[in-house]
Amino acid sequence: MKNKILTVGSIAIDELHTPKGSQKNILGGSATFFSIAASKYNPINLIGIVGNDFPKEGWDLFRRYNINTDLVSRKDGQTFNWGGRYSDDYSIRETIYTNLGVFDNYSPTLPESLDTDYLYLGNIQPSLQLDVIKQVKNKKRVVSDTMNLWINLDKKGLWNVIKKSNIFLLNDEEAMELTDETDLEKIAEILLSSGPEIVIIKKGSKGAFLATNNTKINVPVYDKINLFDPTGAGDSFAGGLVGYFSKNGENNLREAMIHATVTASYTVSDFGVKGLISSSQKSFEDRCEYLRSKI
Repeated sequence: MKNKILTVGSIAIDELHTPKGSQKNILGGSATFFSIAASKYNPINLIGIVGNDFPKEGWDLFRRYNINTDLVSRKDGQTFNWGGRYSDDYSIRETIYTNLGVFDNYSPTLPESLDTDYLYLGNIQPSLQLDVIKQVKNKKRVVSDTMNLWINLDKKGLWNVIKKSNIFLLNDEEAMELTDETDLEKIAEILLSSGPEIVIIKKGSKGAFLATNNTKINVPVYDKINLFDPTGAGDSFAGGLVGYFSKNGENNLREAMIHATVTASYTVSDFGVKGLISSSQKSFEDRCEYLRSKI
């Protein structure tokens, strides 16, 4: 049976310090946020690795959200864990520590029979992204994300990922660093000429910008929330986007961006994935309608 959405990324245990408080042992990681967000549209097949310290609550959550973990490896050792601290106005995020644990040198061997409509590559190292692209031969669309670290450490590998992607996401700072440009429309043109059909530049509190060769769409953030913890917002945005596409197709890009933005609005309103898993369908639709009125 064909998978609608297949994803690879980090599954982590986080420690967070924000102006609103601190928490330890929070479920996190790019694949975690993406999978929970996208699972509201279609079942997810998750590729990743965890250590023997990964909590039962994590497995229970994946099961509850119809996230298949058959391709998640279990290995003796420590699950990837990260600690971060946000400044008083959330403008600066400081990494306190990063322990890769079992994620260090992770290289999955995937079944040849794997097929999917959407393959989403979280913001992991480009070499791993390329390896998964190569192994998953039966895929309709490749969607990828990245982060500053890989722009600094493996820009050549990242450009190879971009060339093989149908849809590429990154934030505005990363976009400027990657292309040595400051104008987002020019940046989008550079990226579109490199392979992707859709480029999305996330602008934090200023919203998000989508570009194709024929279309440009700006969507503001949902501003009627109390910012709590921005961790995972970009991954949740991607989950909402890919989830929408997997269910409804790619004809209404504006509506897909609205769904992605609203999805991320729940993530930033609480620690970890708490905001995502507490959202109701009624609340979601209300937020979408509010954003539609703003565009």
